[in-house]
Amino acid sequence: MANEWLLLFPEKVRALLRGLPAQLLQKVEEIRVREGRPLEINYSGGKYHFLGAGGSLTLNPEEAYKPDREDAHRLLDLISNHSLYTMEEELRKGFITIPGGHRIGLAGRTVLSGGGVEHLRDITGFNVRIAREVPGIADGVLPYLLDKGRQRIMHTLILSPPQHGKTTLLRDLARQISAGGKNMREGNRPGLKVGIVDERSEIAGSRRGIPAFDVGPRTDILDGCPKAEGMMMMIRSLSPDVLIADEIGRLEDAEAVTEALHAGISVVASAHGKEVSELARRPGLGALLEHQMFERYVILHRTETGLTFRILDGQKRSLLLVSPGEALGGERHA
Repeated sequence: MANEWLLLFPEKVRALLRGLPAQLLQKVEEIRVREGRPLEINYSGGKYHFLGAGGSLTLNPEEAYKPDREDAHRLLDLISNHSLYTMEEELRKGFITIPGGHRIGLAGRTVLSGGGVEHLRDITGFNVRIAREVPGIADGVLPYLLDKGRQRIMHTLILSPPQHGKTTLLRDLARQISAGGKNMREGNRPGLKVGIVDERSEIAGSRRGIPAFDVGPRTDILDGCPKAEGMMMMIRSLSPDVLIADEIGRLEDAEAVTEALHAGISVVASAHGKEVSELARRPGLGALLEHQMFERYVILHRTETGLTFRILDGQKRSLLLVSPGEALGGERHA
């Protein structure tokens, strides 16, 4: 079913979303539901509007539909599959990832225990992030990550602010690396064993262990597993050629990445940030940069006119620049 994510929403909110033009509905990235406040959507990489009657868009919050308590309770019931008490760990982290890789951020009152957050209650705010796969989005990237002489993938860090396409790119890289391929640039490229540590269930969107997205025929997934622990489990028991993880940054993540590299396993990971220089101030990532663990950096930045797309080598020299409006195949060298 197209746009199956609409079924996440209570009936009144769903009806308003269905009122959007079909083309725009395909571009929706976030829906923000706040009890008693205007219903808001984000589409096409940063265009925000409130949603009014009949699916009309407005910049005036007074013209927008305001979800009521029944809407908020019904939405929480739907995303928790009518069993909120089974999602204590997700409530402690402040988000729920549901089948299909869709991630719902939660806002409400925190309950503290031992100086930390134990869980959330009185949840009245939801940020529903829609996950989509875009086959082929990695076409212009993958050739720059190949070490053809050694038939391997170079250690790569993908960098961007939140919601600029890191996870979507990782998903397609996993698919293409796992499947192998043949084209004029790459020649014959054998498929490799890929291991995905999918802590937030966003890359593969697994449900009961089965990925909702195509992540390739030679791919193993540890779903819902902390990244550092999952990478070590992969190294010990699943012998991947390539490890893929989203949003690394903690010291233990960096230690696991280092262990993988020393074991001869390629790592393709992502992190939040606008420039490589920002990472040097972070305890974990700073050490990886200092020791030049990564051989490639892919930097994504979305603007109103499109995606700026840069690839740097391990010494942070520019190899590729794709400007806004250019197709990935229309790259120019810097």
